[in-house]
Amino acid sequence: MSVITTNDQLEALCKRLGKSDYITVDTEFLRTKTYYSKLCLIQVANEEEYHAIDPLAPGINLDPFYDLLTNENILKVFHASRQDIEIFVNEKGVVPKPLFDSQVAAMVCGYGDSIGYEKLVLSLAGATLDKSTRITDWSRRPLTQRQIDYALGDVTHLRVIYKKLNEQLTKNDRSHWLVQEMNDLTNPDTFIVLPENAWKRLKIRSSNRLFNAIARALAEWRENEAQSRNIPRNRVMRDEVLLEVSAVRPEHTNALGSIRGLSPQFSQSKSGQKVLAAVKEVMNLPTDSLPEITRKRPPAQNNDPVMELLKVLLKLTCQNENVAPKLIASVDDLEKLAEKDDADIPALAGWRFDLFGKQALAVKQGKLAFVMENGTITLISMAETKEEEPS
Repeated sequence: MSVITTNDQLEALCKRLGKSDYITVDTEFLRTKTYYSKLCLIQVANEEEYHAIDPLAPGINLDPFYDLLTNENILKVFHASRQDIEIFVNEKGVVPKPLFDSQVAAMVCGYGDSIGYEKLVLSLAGATLDKSTRITDWSRRPLTQRQIDYALGDVTHLRVIYKKLNEQLTKNDRSHWLVQEMNDLTNPDTFIVLPENAWKRLKIRSSNRLFNAIARALAEWRENEAQSRNIPRNRVMRDEVLLEVSAVRPEHTNALGSIRGLSPQFSQSKSGQKVLAAVKEVMNLPTDSLPEITRKRPPAQNNDPVMELLKVLLKLTCQNENVAPKLIASVDDLEKLAEKDDADIPALAGWRFDLFGKQALAVKQGKLAFVMENGTITLISMAETKEEEPS
C-alpha cells in the first residue's frame, strides 16, 4: 500500500492495474463550498494491491487513471457510484465502463433498498468500519495514516463484496439484470445538469403561469451563475428567495432590495441587475408563450383497490424472488399502472416485466387472484378455478 503522489508512480500503478480483470474504485471529495465536487483522494485496488492516489499532489496528471477507467477490458467496481462518476464526468468527461455497482447488485440480490456500504461490509466481508474519520476535511494535507487506512477500506472490502455478489448473481441467473441497470449509470447525460432544467429542483406549488415562468428563468440564471462561479446554488440565491422574487416580480432596484433575504447591496450588483432583467423579459412575453402548468393528477378513487392489490403483489413478488421492491417499481409507478395497462414505467419492460409486470397486468385483468393458504398469500389462475367449478 502507498499514496501515489508523482506521475511516475501513477503511470507504473496504472500499467500494473491494466492487467487486471477488475479493479475496485472509490473517491473522497468535498462539496460544501463549491458547485462541483472537489476531488481530494482516489482509492483503487485489484486482487494483489491497493493504493490511494492524491489528485491534489503538485503537478500530478491523472490521465493514466482516466485511461484505466475507460479500458473496456477491465471491470470497474464501485459502491453507490453516482457521485463518483459525476466527478469523473465533470473533471474529464469520463464514464467508467464496464461498471459494477455493488449497491445496485445488492438490491438485485435481495439485500434491501439502497443498502449502505457499512452494512454490506458487515454482512458479506464480516468486518466493521472505523467511523472516526468519516467526517473529515479530505482537502487538508498531510493526510493522517488513520485517514488513509479508512479510505482504503472502501476498496479493500469491496473486493470481497464484489466476488460474493457476483457469485449470487451468477447462481440466480440475474447477471443480465445488473447489466440493464448499469446502462443509465454509464450514460454521461445522467450526470450533466442543464441550466434550462434547473427549475425542476424547485418545489413550485403555484398554478400561476407567470409565476412559474419567472421561477424557471431565475432558476436557469442561478444555475448558470453557480456553474460559472463554481459555488453552491444557495450561495447565489436561496430557493425561498427565488420563489419570493417570482411572486413579487420586482421592476426596479428598490423593490428588489426590499425582498426578505436580499440585501440592498445585491439589488445594486450585477447579479441584481440580471435578476431584474430576467423578470422584465418574462413579464414582456405574451401570455400564450408562458409555460403550461402540468400537475400530477391525484389517483382516481376507483383505482385505490387496484393500487392496494398491486402493492400486495409487489411485496409478494419481492419476498418470493428475494429482490428489493425499489428496484422493481415505485409508488408512482404503481399509480400509473393502476390507471393504465400501457403505462410508461420500467416495470412493463425487460426483466421487471417478466418478474412483476406480467402478473400485475393479469391481476388487473382478473386473470390472477390472491388466496390465503395456511397463513400464506399465494396467486392462483382464475382460469383454473373456472375449470374446477361443477357444471
